[in-house]
Amino acid sequence: MRHDTKKIIIYTDGGARGNPGPAAIGVVVADANGRVMKQYGEYLGEATNNEAEYQAVIFALKKLKLLVGKKKTKTSHIEVRSDSELLVSQLMGNYKIKEPRIAKLFIEIWNLKVDFGSVNFVHVPRGENTGADRLVNEALDRESSKLF
Repeated sequence: MRHDTKKIIIYTDGGARGNPGPAAIGVVVADANGRVMKQYGEYLGEATNNEAEYQAVIFALKKLKLLVGKKKTKTSHIEVRSDSELLVSQLMGNYKIKEPRIAKLFIEIWNLKVDFGSVNFVHVPRGENTGADRLVNEALDRESSKLF
């Protein structure tokens, strides 16, 4: 990798309590050495697990664009790590997308990808995605505590 390029690792997770049900996303942005730069946990509202997984990637890419700025975005190499094998396989073109709502989210990600030097999707074991998973659960817990 040339010195003018920047590698950024993003851990994403999405989850719903019930499917569909109350859903949230978790995103951890780290540098190439694994140092955490930013993290986000956001409540989505009603969604399926798969929709939440996609929304996490969309949120992460949009946020990253704001964080690094338009000029640096073009030379950034992004590695999106997720414990959702379905998400990663669909985004890599290995699995067909049959659900129209997921197809829309897929297209949104595809359009966001062009702003970066490169975006790769990597499946990781759940145990390597604990930060993003924790943020999902914290966002869901925060939201459910508002109801009582």
